[in-house]
Amino acid sequence: MSSTQRVAIVTGGSRGIGRAAAERLAADGFAVVVNYAARAADAHAVVDDLRAHSRTAIAVRGDVADMHDVATLFDTAEHELGGVDVVVHSAGVMPSGTVAEFDLAEFDRVVRVNLRGTFVVNQQAARRVRTGGAIVNLASSVTRFSAPGNAAYTLTKGGVQALTLLLARELRGRNVTVNAVAPGATETEMLTEYLAGRPDERTRIAGQSPLERLGTPDDIAEVISFLAGPARWVNGQVIFTNGGAV
Repeated sequence: MSSTQRVAIVTGGSRGIGRAAAERLAADGFAVVVNYAARAADAHAVVDDLRAHSRTAIAVRGDVADMHDVATLFDTAEHELGGVDVVVHSAGVMPSGTVAEFDLAEFDRVVRVNLRGTFVVNQQAARRVRTGGAIVNLASSVTRFSAPGNAAYTLTKGGVQALTLLLARELRGRNVTVNAVAPGATETEMLTEYLAGRPDERTRIAGQSPLERLGTPDDIAEVISFLAGPARWVNGQVIFTNGGAV
C-alpha cells in the first residue's frame, strides 16, 4: 500500500449499504477496513472481491457496541494500513414494532447496536481520524416519516442525527467533517426482512418517491463517497437521501 493512500473503516461492511460503501470507497482509491459482527464469510467475500480488483482491503470482526472490539478495530487499521482517514458507520438493526407492543428486551438490543454502537464508534473516530478526514454516520429518513410500527429504530436514528451535529462542533479546529446520510427505503436484506410477507407495503413505499422506486445501496454509497472525499465544506449535516419521498 502506498504511504499516501487514505484509509477508510466501514462498519457493517459485509452487506447492504455498508458493502456498497466499502466497494465505492475502494474504487475511489481508499484502503478499506471491512468491519463485521457475525457474517465472517460475507465480509471476507467482500475483501476477496476488492483484492481481485487490485484494491487494498482487510476484514476485521468486532461488535460496534463493545469498546474493546472497536478499539481493536481502529488499532488494526492503524497497524496494518497506517492510520484512519474516514469512518463510515453503517452497522445497525431494524426490528419492527409499535410503542405499545415493543418487547423491551428487543428494545435494549436496538439501543445497544444503533445508539451505543454509534457513540462507541464515533468516540474512537473522534480520537483517531487524521486531519482532513471525515466521519459519516448512517441515520435514516424514518425520522421524517415517523411511520407507525418502526418505534425503536426511529428513536435510535434520531439519536444518530443529534450526535452527528454535536460531534461536528466538538471537533472544531481538527479539519475533520462529521455528517450523516439518512437513506429512505433501500433495497437491502434488512428491508427485505422488515417487509417479509408484505408485498403491498413494498409497492406503497416505492411509490412515495417521485422517482417511483426504492433506493439502491449504490445510490447511498454515492453520497457517502461525496462526504468522505470532496465535500470539505459540508459539515454537521444530515443528508436525506430518499429520492424525494414524503
